[in-house]
Amino acid sequence: MTTTPKPKARAAARRPPSAVRVMSVTSGKGGVGKTNVVANLAIGLAGLGQRVLIWDADLGLANIDVLLGLKPEYNIQHLLSGEKTLKEILVEGPHGIKVMPASSGIQELANLGESQKLGLLTELDEFDEALDFLLIDTGAGISSNVMYFNLAAQDRIVVVTPEPTSITDAYALIKVMATKYQRKRFMILPNQVNGEGEAKAVFKLLASVADKHLDSISMSYLGFIPRDERMIKAVRQQKAVLDAYPTAESSRSFVSLAKAILRTPNGASLDGGVRFMWKRLLRI
Repeated sequence: MTTTPKPKARAAARRPPSAVRVMSVTSGKGGVGKTNVVANLAIGLAGLGQRVLIWDADLGLANIDVLLGLKPEYNIQHLLSGEKTLKEILVEGPHGIKVMPASSGIQELANLGESQKLGLLTELDEFDEALDFLLIDTGAGISSNVMYFNLAAQDRIVVVTPEPTSITDAYALIKVMATKYQRKRFMILPNQVNGEGEAKAVFKLLASVADKHLDSISMSYLGFIPRDERMIKAVRQQKAVLDAYPTAESSRSFVSLAKAILRTPNGASLDGGVRFMWKRLLRI
């Protein structure tokens, strides 16, 4: 029987505090369950002894705090204005995960200037609490913000559903990342699928199109998250399905996803961490 992950037993071989693994969770279109994946993956990793910070980088349409039933007093807008520091806006979510909340309905945040983006990364660079994972919940599509935060990550998880529009838009995202920004490595996570057969069919279709039209693309299949009514119920309760229904099929899939992430080599070619991310972006 699967139980709700507990953040008690720390991993035996923990990476150094400076080597934070920076992963973006992204998608070509909205409505594919990206934020749900971030929340449950974070809880799954915490249950495996990992220290996790979620960065809600869907800056104008934030909802990670709503999904987890959190009520942050401050958000990224207060950080950008200089009113608050990063530590002051962070809120603690379930199982000890930290959340950097964004702000909803603020159009100006959807198109940050370069100095604002670098300012955010400088704050993260100076963050001195020990972390194992920084999960960036990007917006959907191929806007400048989405591209920027995907470039910041060492690894990119592309969430895709069986809908043709989702597959098409996921390919568009990958194409821009590969051709314009020379990012060639992507992890694919089919979501809201009716079993492993459909998940692998989605992955094969996306991979075959990319192989045909893009050079030197590397795609890895991370597993899948099944369509599950209990996940919908959990969202209505403002809880992660791993907490609300720990024995649900989707909950078991999220635990498997977290384990798969820990088995997957870090995508960084240099030493990992926020400092690595910050230096990379200064070169872009």
